[in-house]
This record gives sequence, structure tokens and C-alpha cells, in this order.
Amino acid sequence: MLPAGVTALVTRLALTGSSVAELEAMLEALEPAARLLADARPGLIGFHCTAVSTFAPERAGSIRARIEAAAGLPACSTADGILAALALLRVRRLVLVTPYIEPVHAREVAWLAAHRIEVAGGSCLGVNTNGEMARIPPEAIATQARDAVRAAPGAEACFVSCTAIRSAGLIAGLEAELGLPVITSNQVMAWHALRQLGIPQAVPGYGWLMAS
Repeated sequence: MLPAGVTALVTRLALTGSSVAELEAMLEALEPAARLLADARPGLIGFHCTAVSTFAPERAGSIRARIEAAAGLPACSTADGILAALALLRVRRLVLVTPYIEPVHAREVAWLAAHRIEVAGGSCLGVNTNGEMARIPPEAIATQARDAVRAAPGAEACFVSCTAIRSAGLIAGLEAELGLPVITSNQVMAWHALRQLGIPQAVPGYGWLMAS
């Protein structure tokens, strides 16, 4: 999803499961990880986890502030990308499909509601770990999205949430089939980071958002 000349440098924060304790523990090493990336002098540091950055309405702001203080560089999060994408697409009512366990899915619904985004329908798969999420067949994700959209007439977009699932290759086909925007966690992060860096190029093949 990145145009020529743009490189993503990555370091990982530990996450083994989806309990509150495990999600909260992901932030314990936030500053050391930010400083590691800062050594390479990137233009932006992104915190890329949907479940953690949408844990509560104020969470994304605190993550940004901590990264910026530690690294001395601009920062963003997956949550920031989601809100920016929905604003650009003028979406106020969507369906939410996730691989998450129910408490994580419910927190994301509440987070969207706190930002005046109505979740008109959707579903979660009850999967607990990143490893299991990565093994979900893409076609199963596509079926989940189709079913959610068809059960929620009037939805303005479909949000396929989670950074660990293989959803990128589904976006363009689902948009053509369903006739509405489809956004995913990895897509919105790539798009938002590019725009924050002042890089305006459209990237074809990943939906209406990346083509804007």
C-alpha cells in the first residue's frame, strides 16, 4: 500500500492474547519501542493496534503523546486513521466485522459510538490470539463482511477491523460487490500515515480510500 520511495520500519510490542491485562501490557514498552524507531529518524511513528488504540475514547491521544515525548517525532495510531478515514468518506453509520472475542468487539462499538459513529450491524468471530487471527482464511472474512452488510440496509460503509488478519486483498472486490466503501485497519493506517507525511499519491488496488 506504500508508493515508491516510502519505507515502513517496524518494531514489535508484545501481545499474546485479548484479555484486558494482555492488551494493557502492550503499552508497557511503548517508550523504548518508540526510541528504537526514532534512531532511524523516520518522518512519523505509528502505533498500530486497533484493539488497544480504540480501548477507550482518550486512549489514542495518550498513546500519541507518549510516543512524541519519547521519540521527539510526530506520532499517530490506528484509531486516528479510522476516524480520519470515516470523516473523509462522510460515514456516520457502518457495519463492524472483527475476529475478536466479544468484549473487545463491544469496546470498539462503544469507542465508535463515543465518536458519533453508529454501528448498524456486524459480527465477531471470537478469536483470542494474533496467531489464530492470522490463520483465518480471507474468504471467511469476506463472507463475514458480506453477511454483515446484507443484514444492515442503510449502512454507509463496512469496517473490517484488526491489524492481524489478511484482509487487504479483499477490499476492492468487496467494494465492487457491495457498492459501499470498505475500510480495514491496515489500509487506514497506511493511508493516514501517508497523508500525515504530506504524501498525496493514490495507491490503486486497495479501495476507494487509498485511491482518494
